[in-house]
Amino acid sequence: MTPKKLERTLAMVSPADVNHTFTDSELDELKAFGTIEWRRAGDLLVEEGAMAPDCIVTLSGHTDIFASTDEGRKRVGWMERGQFAGDLSVLTGQRHLSRVEMGADGDILRIAHADFQRLIAGNSHYSDIFVRVLSARREFSNTRGFAVTIVIGAAMDRSVYALRDLLMKHGVAHRWFDPADGPVAAHLMAERGLTEAELPAVILGAADVLVQPTPEQLAAGLGLDLLPDGATADVLVVGSGPGGLAAAVYAASEGLTVIALDALAPGGQAGTSSKIENYLGFPTGISGNELARRATVQAQKFGARLVAPVRAASIGRDGDAYCLHLADGRKLRSRAVVVASGAQYQRLPIDGIEAYEGRGIYYGATPMEAQLCGNAEVTVVGAGNSAGQGAIYLASVAKKVHVIFRRSSLRDTMSEYLVKRLEEHPNIEIVPSTDVTALHGEEGLAGLTYRCRETGAEGHCDCRFLFLFLGASPNTGWLPREMVCDERGFVKTGADIAPMELVKAGWSLDRMPSRYETSWPRIYAVGDVRKGSVKRVASSVGEGSVVVSDIHQALAEVSPVTDG
Repeated sequence: MTPKKLERTLAMVSPADVNHTFTDSELDELKAFGTIEWRRAGDLLVEEGAMAPDCIVTLSGHTDIFASTDEGRKRVGWMERGQFAGDLSVLTGQRHLSRVEMGADGDILRIAHADFQRLIAGNSHYSDIFVRVLSARREFSNTRGFAVTIVIGAAMDRSVYALRDLLMKHGVAHRWFDPADGPVAAHLMAERGLTEAELPAVILGAADVLVQPTPEQLAAGLGLDLLPDGATADVLVVGSGPGGLAAAVYAASEGLTVIALDALAPGGQAGTSSKIENYLGFPTGISGNELARRATVQAQKFGARLVAPVRAASIGRDGDAYCLHLADGRKLRSRAVVVASGAQYQRLPIDGIEAYEGRGIYYGATPMEAQLCGNAEVTVVGAGNSAGQGAIYLASVAKKVHVIFRRSSLRDTMSEYLVKRLEEHPNIEIVPSTDVTALHGEEGLAGLTYRCRETGAEGHCDCRFLFLFLGASPNTGWLPREMVCDERGFVKTGADIAPMELVKAGWSLDRMPSRYETSWPRIYAVGDVRKGSVKRVASSVGEGSVVVSDIHQALAEVSPVTDG
């Protein structure tokens, strides 16, 4: 981030945003949710990296806030009477970004994590205050480089990419250091006794170090997946893209217990979009990742449990309930299921393409990828809105962006406003009627060969970064074969299901399936995974919100699910 961009970002987070002082009457109300403790100066209240941290409200004296920086731990603020410490981890249960100590003798109000969640879910006034301030603090921490999580590893190591991708999509503030880029990584490695053979490594808080962790191990270390085997809910949401997040928000806000799962992180395909400009209510646009973060906080505010990375393996009937089997062996039970597992971008039909994924080939254009390809030539393959948004975003940092697609015109599949921007951008070259036919490179992608469909002429590009936004296929491999899908694998719902298909699927109710209901009662499909859906963020959000009214009606048909 350039100094000017950093200055603009910091200006957007004012001191009023990152703090709030409760009145005496508000403090009296808050005391019902916690316990009052008298503490001496220097007492530790919350350790850096603590999971499911308590909310600390200062009643007298003051509390000091310390954060880890490149120069070591520094005091970055203090809380006086009526002010509270913490960031979004107080709400989400993830690792706390700072260390909180008593700065002067006095009283504090300690609100335990579970009681804080109860406060947030049940009181609109305090919910608005806490969510606004805690969200602003997370943004402030990201821009200032305060991070309890540190990743050490090489830029083109696909394991490093996978770990950073997980952290970014979960909104976990982190720092990344490449040993080849300076002395900071070497200092951190020496401090923690790490060797290059043990990289990549992730430092979590004051004491924990993960050596060559998988994304799942990192998620567990961060507290992103604390879901016990046998957990139950009124509604299980499989997939946390726009449709799944909307279903989680609306179901939880209406009093249903909700567990939402995702194989990677909230956001889905939309989460990889650098900027969505045609979504209602955001005239200047919003990144897919930021939209997902806001929706995630909103769902958690209402009590929904969001868990990732967790992969669904299969689903089966369990009396009036359903049993969802996870890939790691855990089982979850619920009375209703929302299938929002979306679709995934397809790969190029080139042998050995897997060797370049995370080492030059990427399926999303976010700040993390942009950091890698600054002032380089990049290629974007695709002709949809995601490809257009990605190309425009990358053109702001890359020397040149080549947009390659099979069709003769972008206007067949891309919104007009994006086509015009691509055509007018000086750093973007549009290459129609063209296929990428070969990839080159040993340690990572070093170049590619392409062929014109009309003339057969071939060309070569010394491009180390290739972004793929190709046609999508539905993520339905985990669904039972008896569930009715179309010939492409998209799930049929409502009136799209023929009567004979219902009979073959074992439909046993007197009524017909509701508009988003599949051929299995109380299992619904929304968003990109559904046959006939409009592949837009707004339509997925609409389906995810509307389906909740159908769920309420259907749940009246069965008894509540109990722990098995």
